[in-house]
Amino acid sequence: MRNYLLEICCDTLEDCLAAQQGGADRIELCALLPTGGLTPTFDLFKNVKKGINIPVFVLIRCREGNFVYSKEETDRMVHQIREFVSLGADGIVCGALTPDGQLDISATQQFIHAAAPLPFTFHRAFDAVKNPEQALQQLIELGTSRILTSGLQPTALQGLPLLKKLQHQAGEALTILVAGGVRPHNLPELVQQNNFREFHSAARPTPSGRVLAEWVEDMK
Repeated sequence: MRNYLLEICCDTLEDCLAAQQGGADRIELCALLPTGGLTPTFDLFKNVKKGINIPVFVLIRCREGNFVYSKEETDRMVHQIREFVSLGADGIVCGALTPDGQLDISATQQFIHAAAPLPFTFHRAFDAVKNPEQALQQLIELGTSRILTSGLQPTALQGLPLLKKLQHQAGEALTILVAGGVRPHNLPELVQQNNFREFHSAARPTPSGRVLAEWVEDMK
């Protein structure tokens, strides 16, 4: 029996159903996954919640590009978070940075308050921070539940040294959700060498010709 949780990021109902069939423990729901993900529509969320019985965390990101948001953009995302909370989301995934690569404490605090009492994941904006240890401590103090990160590198394997440091620093205060190229062929190495409890992978791209449900099953 595996001792870790597997989250799959999906942008369609079909992929959510396949991920659940393959054994995913949780869905991160978004729109336009190839762009890095944006806020999904309410209709997609409602259909996904009707169709699956595993938790659905909703990505809140109002546009492509960087994670530096204006007041108007921040207000829009706060409103979106509240709407998804009212619709029955199981968790919220969001985050914001300042132009100089620091955690945007004000915006992130607003997101966390809007998400309450749901768990809040600070997404991979974390991989663009200048001081990850400082940002981690700030997120702990804000009440963040998880940080989605590849250790500031393109893949989790490349970022493994920092991921280990962050895991040690976080202790039981929050969960390091390991992301970045997590696939069936490298997940055993990430699991065996470390004490990570949760992993994140995207529904696309799967290896050519593979069925998503089977691909997810290979990561169990």
